[in-house]
Amino acid sequence: MPYIEKHFSLKGKNAVITGGGGTLCGAIAEGFLKAGAKVALWGRNIKTLTDKQKDLCRKGCDVSNIYPVEANLLYESQIDLALEKTISCMGKLDILVNGVGGSSVRCPLVDADVEEFEEIVKLNLLAGCFMPTKRIAAYWIKNDIQGTILNIASMASYNPLSGGWAYSAAKAAVVNQTMAQARELADYGIRVNAIAPGFFIGKQNKRLLKNEDGTLTERGKNILAHTPFNRFGNPGELCAPAIFLCADGASFVSGATMPIDGAYLCNNI
Repeated sequence: MPYIEKHFSLKGKNAVITGGGGTLCGAIAEGFLKAGAKVALWGRNIKTLTDKQKDLCRKGCDVSNIYPVEANLLYESQIDLALEKTISCMGKLDILVNGVGGSSVRCPLVDADVEEFEEIVKLNLLAGCFMPTKRIAAYWIKNDIQGTILNIASMASYNPLSGGWAYSAAKAAVVNQTMAQARELADYGIRVNAIAPGFFIGKQNKRLLKNEDGTLTERGKNILAHTPFNRFGNPGELCAPAIFLCADGASFVSGATMPIDGAYLCNNI
């Protein structure tokens, strides 16, 4: 156990998880809490965050280790206020998980709406990666803290989703940003990695993948046909990889994006 705790525990670490009210990032929050961390859940809707706090408590997490913090991450001033509030609760910050994101309505290229495209890119790339990293990295550099960042990429980072123009473009950029950020922030001992989830059923994509009676939609069938494990992921299966990349045992890992996809990217004919 001492070896495991030294290399894979998050005990004594404080983490911010943006988009923490969602299904996938909520699961990561549960994993972090059970690995010993304190967690601040950042997002635009405080009710969503407090509901997630209650849900985490029902799953055995200590309410005193969970801090819902409301912020619109497209605005640096709100990020700074959220950071100040988080530090006042936790004392310092060690980990940032960039989990804000969301997709759009699928459509042919010629029907894509430019304004919606811009909004989805802002959500997934600016609010979901660039802006929080910029401000929190500045805090770490100023205070000589060797923090850790975990970005959330996607299968769309590698293979664009049909009709998901803005989402795919933004998630491809997240992988690019992960490498760029890792290179620049290495001078300060700050590590930056990402995970690329495969297909997990969450709030946003449930109707795309399953019918009301629980059977698969055509899109759901196509996804499983290209997933060698022949199933969707369980949100809890993101926890161990996320914990590893943010733990001290991964101290020489930076700039990497880890697929968690049931071998989706390995599919061949």
